Parts: sequence; C-alpha cells; structure tokens
Amino acid sequence: MESDTAFVAPEGVYSVTEEHKPLPVLSHSSTSAHPIYHTRLSTITVRFPHKHPASPGIAQFLGANLTKDLKKEKDKDKDKDRDKDKDAFIKERPQFEETSMSSSDTPDDSFTSPDVATPDLTVSTPAEPQHKLFSHPSISAGKKKPTMSRPKHNMRTTSSTFITRLQSIEGLNKILSSKQGDVTFLFYNTGKAFLWVEVGNKTKEPLTRISFSAYPTCHDVNPSTASSERLDVIIGFSTGDLIWFDPMSSRYCRLNKQGTISSSHCTAVRWVPSSPTLFLVSHADGTIIVYDKEREDGLFTANVPIGLTNTIPHLNTNVNAPASPTGDGWDPLSSIFVTPPPWHPEAAGRGEKGVVAKNPVSHWRLSRRSVVDFVFSPDVKYVAAISEDGCLRVIDPLAEQLVDCYASYFGALTCVAWSPDGRFILTGGQDDLLTIFSPWEQRVVARCQGHSSFVSAVAFDELRCDGRTYRFGSVGEDNKLILWDFSSGALHRPKLFGVHHTRISISSCLSLAYRRGTGSTIQLSATRYHPAPSRNEVSTVQPVLVKQLDADLLTSLTFLPRGLLTATKAGYIRLWVRPLAMTNAGGKRRGHMRGVPSMTDLHGVFA
Repeated sequence: MESDTAFVAPEGVYSVTEEHKPLPVLSHSSTSAHPIYHTRLSTITVRFPHKHPASPGIAQFLGANLTKDLKKEKDKDKDKDRDKDKDAFIKERPQFEETSMSSSDTPDDSFTSPDVATPDLTVSTPAEPQHKLFSHPSISAGKKKPTMSRPKHNMRTTSSTFITRLQSIEGLNKILSSKQGDVTFLFYNTGKAFLWVEVGNKTKEPLTRISFSAYPTCHDVNPSTASSERLDVIIGFSTGDLIWFDPMSSRYCRLNKQGTISSSHCTAVRWVPSSPTLFLVSHADGTIIVYDKEREDGLFTANVPIGLTNTIPHLNTNVNAPASPTGDGWDPLSSIFVTPPPWHPEAAGRGEKGVVAKNPVSHWRLSRRSVVDFVFSPDVKYVAAISEDGCLRVIDPLAEQLVDCYASYFGALTCVAWSPDGRFILTGGQDDLLTIFSPWEQRVVARCQGHSSFVSAVAFDELRCDGRTYRFGSVGEDNKLILWDFSSGALHRPKLFGVHHTRISISSCLSLAYRRGTGSTIQLSATRYHPAPSRNEVSTVQPVLVKQLDADLLTSLTFLPRGLLTATKAGYIRLWVRPLAMTNAGGKRRGHMRGVPSMTDLHGVFA
C-alpha cells in the first residue's frame, strides 16, 4: 500500500484524493521559480442551507399558491397552540389574568409563547466588567447591536495598483447558491497570488484567484462570522499591508496601507476567537499589533526602547542563556514592551471628547528579532508566540503582559500549536525537534525526535485527541510527514528522571500556575525565563509513522475531519483522506472537545 500517494498508519490507510499543483511560472516574469515566502493554508467549513424546491407545475395546474396556503395553515396551528398554552397558564396562575388585563388593552402582548421570539428589551442593569482591549467599541448599553459591516470596495472594479488581477470561475454566484450542507473551503498563497478553492470538488479550477503587486505571506478566515453569505478573510503581505477580503461578494478593504502603522512584513495573522472584528498580526520586527477591521488607520508611531534599532540582528544560536543586559530598561525575556495609541483606554487622553478610535488597537513589542508565529489558547485567555530568538512566550492578551518565556534547545523556533484541551503547547524548531511544553507546570514534558532538518509546521489532530492520548503531525524541510502519539505510556524514562522538577524555581511557579488558581493579572516582579533543560532531563517521544515525500519543500500541515492537507513552498497541495472507519467515527470522537469560546470568556477573566 505504500507509495508516493498513500501511507499506512496504525488506524488505516491514508491516500491522496485531491491535488492542487503549483501555478505555472512565466518565463518573462521577474518572479523566481522558487517563491520567497512559504505557502500557508487556511480552511473553513461553511454550512449552506438545504434547498427544498416546490413543484410549480402542480401549483399552476391547481391554480393556487401552495406555498402561501401552507404558510397560513402553519400560522393557524401556531396560534391555536399559543392560545392553549396561554389558557393553561392562566388556570394555574389566575392572578396573571388580572394583571395582564389591567396593564394592556391587548392581552396577547403580555404572554410570550416558547415558539415566539422574545423582544430585546432594554433594562437598566449594572454593566458587566468588560476588558478595555477586547470589548467592542461600538457596542454600548441601551443600544441595539450593530449590523455586521462589509468591506467597502469592489475588487472587480477597483483601480488600485496593489491588486493587479482578479479571476473568478464562470458562474461563481450560481455555483455558491447551489451548495447544500457542509462545504469546506481552502485559502492559500503562492508567489504573488492568493487562491480560494473548494475541498473535494471535482472541478480543479479555483473559485477565485487574485494577483497582487506584493507577496501574500499569511492569512486567516474568521470562523465566528463565516456563513453561506459572507466570509471574512485577512491577508498579510510582505510590505506590511493588510487586506480584509470577502470572497463571496469580491469586496475588500485595505488596512495598514503602505505600511502606515508597520512597514515590516507580516509573518502571521489570527482572528481573536469569537470576535467579529478584532485580529492580531505579527511582524518581522518583533512586534504583534492588534487591529479592528472596522477602524481606519490612525497616525501612530510605536515607541522604541533605547538602544533598539529597526534592523534585525543575526540569530545567536546560543539561545539557552539569557541575553546580556543592554541598559535600555527593557528585557524581552521578562516582559513585553507595550505602546498604547492615543485612543487606547489606558492612554492619557482616554477621557477627552472627540477622540476617534482608530487602528492600531494596541502595539506589543515581544523580541528584538522576528516573531515567527503565534496561536491563541482554546479558552482565549493566552497567546503562545515564537520568535527567531529561540523563545516561546506565553502572553496574557487581556492584561498585555508576558506570563512565561521558554528557551528552545537550539536555534530558532519555527512553528507552534496549542492542544485542543489547552494542556500542552507544541513547537518545532531549527534543532530538528518537536518540543511539548506544559504551561501550567512551567516545564518541558517531552521532546520528539524524528526529523533530520528544520521543522516547518506542527498541528494537532482533534479527532484523535481525547485528553489521554494526543495525535499530532509535523512536516519538515527534510520532506518528511511524521505522525506522533503522545501519552504517558509513550514516554521513555529519561536518564535523570525527576531532576528537572527540582530545578523549577519558586519564582517561576508564580506565573501561569498562580494565575490559573486565582485569575490574577497583577504584574509580577519574579523572572519568567525558563532555560532549556538538557537531553538527559526530558523524556522522548518516537514517531508512529514517518512518510518520506517527493516534494520540493514541505511547509504546511492542516488536519480536517476528512483527512489532512500538506503544502510545499511552491504551492503543491495534497489532500490525504482518512481511513473510512475513522471518517465515520469522526463525530463521536469530537464529542469531548470544548465548544467555541465566546466573548464572555474574555470578559470573565476580570469577574
């Protein structure tokens, strides 16, 4: 069964059922045959309503509108049920009849049936504590919730030189209107193009292909606003520009235009989970910037610590030791450097009238070197960010503070993922290792040995994570696709078992573990830096499958309910379908997973 398009895992055979090959490179084009920036993947599953077409021939033959008649009958039945429920309620509570009759001339208005939507009444209640950073600025007490805005500009008729070409499949609107049930869409970048395709569709032609004058480097689609009528996609570019794009309507809006806020190229972008407007972008200058898609760009200049230049120094491979003090008052291993804009709630002029909130929402400087990637924890209370200085940083985005900082074994970290239950953080790096961190215990749990070159991407397989055993995958520049199973039984006993536990200082235990028990967000003076333990102090995990692929350079990996997606640097994408038994059991295996966190999870931290 083993071939270049199939491999055998413990649970069965994975095989390639769909391929998207790289775009042809024109000979007269100045673009190199080898793209500068890696291909990244973003996926979203949208549920389209099921269509129930009526039979117009019978309706015309009978000379009646069957649809209206059926609707009238349903309304009559609903009114009858409503009256019955009301009478039963009045018999049980006779005083209700007196109160309702005297308070209104229309007694039906005083009773609400379970089948009828309850009107949104404004009641003067104490406002819940909302966080200053993640609370939506346009929502206030006593006002109706604003409608979801859409991008302003039409991409088909735009005169912008930033967008050089837009190609859509013929009859796109008709194709979308005919969709039913769950449909998975895939977005990916290759060269200076950005593509939108449907996973599992027989037609290999992309739904939309956009060409830009700059290189798309990262992107993300918002699951909280995704529907059959709209998709909110943020695209980051090598120039620092950002585009908010709705592929359904082909409309867009440009943010950080021409690098107004940051001209450093975008390395990663993530929507704040369950937020319709907020997203974070990391840049190569060592910063993460918070944006609101509905705000315009403001005049903003970030503060720079003394002695820090805009140039990124060469990576020091000896990252196990803390950097020497520079005397500038800021240590990136113990804190992040926050620059609040004038309209920020913590800024000096927050009480002034007439101050219009604009972008950025906030500006964080994490490192003196590039921030490579970041990811939210499942409960949306923390952000795990990695950088070229070889550090994994755990950040409290609500308090805008650094919680913990962990050093890699060697070299820079290249990819990061958070386990579905929030217990572990997984990283890959230039040390050819995958490292499993336990943020609550402030320690390295295990290292995974199997790659022979830099690790490009890591991801957890939610269908095979049950809280006891965790399945995750990785791809690397050695063109290996590796699957791993992590559990207590899979760990090899280290030579110096237990030594690392005794090395944890009291001060380091005060960080995330202290916050977990008390919910405190106070600024701690203790050090947050955790040096990398030696090989003898950490358990190792061996792979359950190693698949050598014939590819130019593997860069991305994404798990889907149906299978897994792999991508190369040049944009060669493959869908590896799961074994049939696993696909059928997927719904049962997902039962343990948490639901999508809501904005109340963010606000509740301060409750």
